[in-house]
Amino acid sequence: MSTPVDSIQTIKVPKPVPVTTTRFRPPKKNIPQTKGERDTFLQEIRAYVEAENPVPPMPIEELDEHAKKILAKLGYEGDDTYLHYTAVCLNNEMWRETLAEIPYERRLLLMPKCLRVEEKCPAPFDEFGLLCKQCGLCSIQDFQNEAERLGYAVLVAEGSAIVMSLIQTGQIEAIVGISCLPVLERTFPYVEAAAIPSIAVPLLQDDCINTTVDQDWVWEYIHLTSDDKTRRLDLNSLHEEVKGWFTPEAIESVMGPAEGVQEEIAREWLARDGKRWRPFLTVAAFEALRDDRGEEIPEDLKKIALATELFHKASLIHDDIEDEDHGRYDQPTLHAEHGVPVALNAGDLLIGEGYRLIGESEVSDAQKAEMLLVSSVGQRELCRGQGAELVWANNPNPLKSKQVLEIFRQKTAPAFEVALKLGASYAGKLEEVGDVLAQYSENLGIAYQIRDDMDDLGEDAGENELEQMRPSVLLAVARERAKGDEKALLESLWSHEDLEDLAIHKIRKLAHEVEADEKCLLLLETYKEAAVRSLADLDNANLKGLLRRVMGKIFNDLEIKGWCREFEVKHGVREDE
Repeated sequence: MSTPVDSIQTIKVPKPVPVTTTRFRPPKKNIPQTKGERDTFLQEIRAYVEAENPVPPMPIEELDEHAKKILAKLGYEGDDTYLHYTAVCLNNEMWRETLAEIPYERRLLLMPKCLRVEEKCPAPFDEFGLLCKQCGLCSIQDFQNEAERLGYAVLVAEGSAIVMSLIQTGQIEAIVGISCLPVLERTFPYVEAAAIPSIAVPLLQDDCINTTVDQDWVWEYIHLTSDDKTRRLDLNSLHEEVKGWFTPEAIESVMGPAEGVQEEIAREWLARDGKRWRPFLTVAAFEALRDDRGEEIPEDLKKIALATELFHKASLIHDDIEDEDHGRYDQPTLHAEHGVPVALNAGDLLIGEGYRLIGESEVSDAQKAEMLLVSSVGQRELCRGQGAELVWANNPNPLKSKQVLEIFRQKTAPAFEVALKLGASYAGKLEEVGDVLAQYSENLGIAYQIRDDMDDLGEDAGENELEQMRPSVLLAVARERAKGDEKALLESLWSHEDLEDLAIHKIRKLAHEVEADEKCLLLLETYKEAAVRSLADLDNANLKGLLRRVMGKIFNDLEIKGWCREFEVKHGVREDE
């Protein structure tokens, strides 16, 4: 007879993406230090281009004047620290729509050899540059393979002579390049003189060895195409609009007035804080697949979007009861506030309301049946994952990291899959994209849960996180890597022995010493990349482009707390305090 641990299947982990310690080297001081800061710059630059419509090619002096105006809006008036960086990003956005109109096969991807891991790179050089050996140690391989698949010419070389000769042959009409700021400054006059559309993603370091780049930006520019009619869609504005649907007044406008105290309690919980990723995904999928692009979001779609959040918020109520958690959103959980019976009933009510809204939507009977089936299958899969965890909790023996990932797949991925599929179904396109959405959601869900797992044991976590043991990929990896007394210490977590001696900061330190945090960051990047790769064969350019950007938006808004200080000190990102 199998034990609860044995009954949990193991998931196949995708091939790791190239992640080396160089990924965590700090950017130069003339480049915004964090991903979030860089994306804020880009957002402000895109808003400026949309409003002012500056026309390329533009002399560097004029470009700098525009850049100074943008910096003033960002709070850097009179501070030229990020002037050249802003000018480069501005030049990119000025050319962005022109680049989108140029076929992939008329473009050149130009990368510097310093992206490689120099001390381990086996690639030789010829007169045209580096000849990648596909060793997987750096990002050059992935960029090159995807660009060539699309039809790009690709060079891994420095120097303007080769590029200019290619331009003069007439075979290349646009360049997507990666380079450090000093090289970009030197080559800018040549590119301006040629008046060729050019996008240049700045390297985060300019010391010519083991450099890194904002990979999300590179992927976005490589794939930029006029076939993607959603490329101008402002995801930040869309997300904010969706969040606005969860005020008490907005909820009542869609669901009708609350009847009785129990409904008031359930709706108050629905309106409480939350990222609203699932309704956002529903609307994003619809926006990518709708035929009447550019029109307002249908009021009827709000019912479907609210349904996805109703299902999610119900699952949180039940999870909190099952896990004996007493706090969420910096407030008491619903059962801590109103008691278990009332909370259970509220969760059940929210599930019923979700199905009601789907049933009341103004779509065909076939679409309603499709959406109801998608929702019920997702509910079933989520309960199976939660059930596997609950059965395990009765006898919490150590889990392998792959077994934890399988629980993550069952617990978290279904909600994302339901959200995306409901949007696709409402647009009438589920049959043609359903399989891709399932693959994408599985990898997105696992990546999201890995991030949450690390955050749950981060510096903001309370000591009671160890009192109710739950499957943790970080602790599983730490146990797999630990030896001797360290392994025995981690084993005792599951037996609840000597918990008073197992302060969470000690566990965090131990996990860091065996590099379990680095392994989990690698897993996080691996599943994010697997989600993007699942879109490779998707024929719908709108959905492909939008879901790639959605991935960046979700994870750019997330911050893993508590594992970064020692990690960044180790890799030189910050000084020890």
